[in-house]
Amino acid sequence: MAGRFAPRPPRTSVRGGEAVVPAGGVPRQAAAPGKVRVWVPDGPLELGLVLGPLRRGPGDPTFRTMPDGSVWRASRTPAGPGTLRVTARGGEVRGEAWGPGAEWLLEQLPRMLGAEDDPSAFVPRHRLLALTRHRRPGLRLTRTGLVLESLIPSILEQKVTTLEAYQAWRLLVRRFGEPAPGPAPDRMCVMPSARTWALIPSWEWHRAGVDDKRASTILRAVRVAARLEEAAGMEPAAAQQRLEVVSGIGPWTSAETVQRSHGAPDAVTVGDLHLPRIVGFALGGDRDADDSVMLRLLEPYAGQRHRAARLVLLSGRVPGRRAPRMAPRGIERL
Repeated sequence: MAGRFAPRPPRTSVRGGEAVVPAGGVPRQAAAPGKVRVWVPDGPLELGLVLGPLRRGPGDPTFRTMPDGSVWRASRTPAGPGTLRVTARGGEVRGEAWGPGAEWLLEQLPRMLGAEDDPSAFVPRHRLLALTRHRRPGLRLTRTGLVLESLIPSILEQKVTTLEAYQAWRLLVRRFGEPAPGPAPDRMCVMPSARTWALIPSWEWHRAGVDDKRASTILRAVRVAARLEEAAGMEPAAAQQRLEVVSGIGPWTSAETVQRSHGAPDAVTVGDLHLPRIVGFALGGDRDADDSVMLRLLEPYAGQRHRAARLVLLSGRVPGRRAPRMAPRGIERL
């Protein structure tokens, strides 16, 4: 839901802004050095802005930001599990990776940091977005090249609060994933393989607060995991169509996935509880906007609507709350 985008002092929410830096925690020292790649971006780059959307809550076992500014990710790549540590210093980025997937992660490093993104294609039509882009020039759209690792948490986020979805992802990954290779920070894990997801018993889904509808959607997806991962090589619109062939995956879920797996600049999220009101309020002063109003306001940004929505969320111009935050519910009510 877009509510997680809204700024909440003292931190900026994940989807619209930076990854949160925890108060402490230092990674264990490596017994052996990992494989290293150094890459120089062709413009400003802010790691927190680029990689923040990959983080699913403050306790995400696959993602960690350290006090020194480095970002750690644990991923299941086509070559196997891998851990990646990314640091940015003096205009260059250094990636260090461990595990069977290390080479694949380093090969994908520039794409993950927005090398194939073109921020100059965005032409602001609203003063708010022009100012926000000027203040945050390091925003680029990440492209992981991995579909399932964005699809599964997006399915978990259907029809529930962000806190419920984050908890489910955290519990399931820690219970059924595997320890991240290399000197990763404590309790970092690689998400389960497609086969492991398929073998999770029904009571474990319930313990994690996942109802049968979302669990069944994930099970249908992992049964065709290879075909879904092939979508990483497609254009975003075609990839969304392939994802939506799976029952239970609609436009909201497919857009949330390709925004991360493909770095899709035009994959605007429709069907969200909060995003239309945020965009409507920021660009049109309409705090009761629905999807149709949001899409009309974003028409001038055709081809760049997702980037426009990200800039809206980064601007901090959001409508005030009218009611208390929705409380988590038991799965028996879903």
